[in-house]
Amino acid sequence: MELILKETISALGREGDVVTVKPGYGRNYLLPQGKAVNATTENLFALEQNRAAIQSRLAKDQAIAEKLAKKISGFNIVIEQLAGDDERLFGSVTNADLAAKLEESNVKIDKKQILLIDPIKTIGETRVQVKIGFDVTAEIVVNVVPLKTEK
Repeated sequence: MELILKETISALGREGDVVTVKPGYGRNYLLPQGKAVNATTENLFALEQNRAAIQSRLAKDQAIAEKLAKKISGFNIVIEQLAGDDERLFGSVTNADLAAKLEESNVKIDKKQILLIDPIKTIGETRVQVKIGFDVTAEIVVNVVPLKTEK
């Protein structure tokens, strides 16, 4: 099934791309969600009419993503958590925690953009990828330290 993407989808392509997907994925997800339209001659003609506007919007989004990637690349986040004697955390550090910590530094990143495979459960330094835009990623350093409790 051939479709024209109405928005950028990381697994498929950018807005305006003509993609071939399995019929079930297109019929049950992309079309009802308004993320794509059928690649009919009328829709292809409309795409060609709007190609310049789409390209300028994509270029602007790419420039913003690259600027943000440069800003946060190598960013060092320190998170204090309660930990036991074996350096294992009571709880874990999730991508929501990292997004909140980044927001404290005036960097607005959605938690879904932080590519943390498993929650961090030990003390130490971890490198985490952040997907900022289509084909734009940055790496941040997360340093988990034990929370100092007063006795």
